Amino acid sequence: MSLVLYGHPFSSYTQKVLIALYENGTPFEFRCLGPDTPQHAAEWLRRWPLRKFPLLVDDERNIVETSIIIEYLQLVHPGPVRLLPADPMAALDVRFLDRFFDLHVMSPMQHAVDGALTGDPVKRQEGLAHAATKLELAYAWLEGQLAGRTWAAAGADFTMADCAAAPSLFYADWTHRISEAFPLLRAYRARLLARPSFARAVEEARQFRPLFPLGAPDRD
Repeated sequence: MSLVLYGHPFSSYTQKVLIALYENGTPFEFRCLGPDTPQHAAEWLRRWPLRKFPLLVDDERNIVETSIIIEYLQLVHPGPVRLLPADPMAALDVRFLDRFFDLHVMSPMQHAVDGALTGDPVKRQEGLAHAATKLELAYAWLEGQLAGRTWAAAGADFTMADCAAAPSLFYADWTHRISEAFPLLRAYRARLLARPSFARAVEEARQFRPLFPLGAPDRD
């Protein structure tokens, strides 16, 4: 096996793929992209000039986009944890929830982060206001969705949807706190943080918390 993952431990999308790899104990080499590893950046850009990470390399095959990477791993490097159900309709539900977390939780959070990174106080506040509006809607929908569930999708299995949910809700709660009005969602986020695969990803990224432009809270 010759899997290589290019990314950064503090990146939410990198964490999404790391969770999938850790869930199945899949052997891989991690190549961190940062100022201390210019050789990794050069190879990453040679393979994927669109400048997005993570990037998974399997021999000479380059796989991008986190959901595609996770599906690829299940097809080519399967493990004991099946992150996408065999039943087509159940798999469709998982794919929908995966997209929900990426588009309706991760994206508003990232919008606020991008506003803060500009250094412009007006853009920072606009980004936070936008995120608050969008995330409140997402939190309310998820609160109803999670009734009677341990994990995101119906059934008792941890899936690709949870791989997306973990970093999404982790950073979203830092950006716009999940209030006590959403007890099921708060409990779900706590379960995700206790999951060994995500707990490992969180711990590996702990040293980078000062980089969070909105100020990482003293928790989690």
